[in-house]
Amino acid sequence: MLILASGSPRRLELLTTIGVSLEVRPSDIDETPHKGEKPAEFVLRMAEEKCAAVFNEHRGVPVLAADTIVVMENEIFGKAKNKKHAHDMLERLQGQTHQVMTAVSLKKGERSWSEKVTTLVTMKRLDAKTIENYLETREYEGKAGAYAIQGIAAAFVKSVEGSVSSVIGLPLAETFEMLNQAELHPDWSKAIPA
Repeated sequence: MLILASGSPRRLELLTTIGVSLEVRPSDIDETPHKGEKPAEFVLRMAEEKCAAVFNEHRGVPVLAADTIVVMENEIFGKAKNKKHAHDMLERLQGQTHQVMTAVSLKKGERSWSEKVTTLVTMKRLDAKTIENYLETREYEGKAGAYAIQGIAAAFVKSVEGSVSSVIGLPLAETFEMLNQAELHPDWSKAIPA
């Protein structure tokens, strides 16, 4: 058994797709960046703190946590606070290349593993009507950078250099390796076929 310290349906779907049996127990921690904290340090700290918080509540049960941020010009674009905030983020991201950083942390017994994966995403230029129509779908809610690459916003992405699953919310290759190191091998007989 593995606990996923995240309420993200995308992370749950990615893990169940590769046959990981788990229980969802979202963490509840302060996600405010520290003064002067670099984005890469922040995302790694968030994943590790989420993992530790849930692990401490459920001693003896392995816990996996992750955190995803969008970064452009060293600025963190978190989840949109409201529609205007989402609009402002999309206005800045459109026509540009930005980084998506996802950190994953796993704790089992006395051992722990953590890794950060950075992917470059280039968005095409978006006109005001396209942005407004997208915001009306409300797909941006709860998404770092106010977009979901696995949804409608896939049409906005010109290129991805790196891990697509990391942009969705969990770098599967790195997570799979961590699970193997922790001897928490996915059961492929329970994997969900594509």
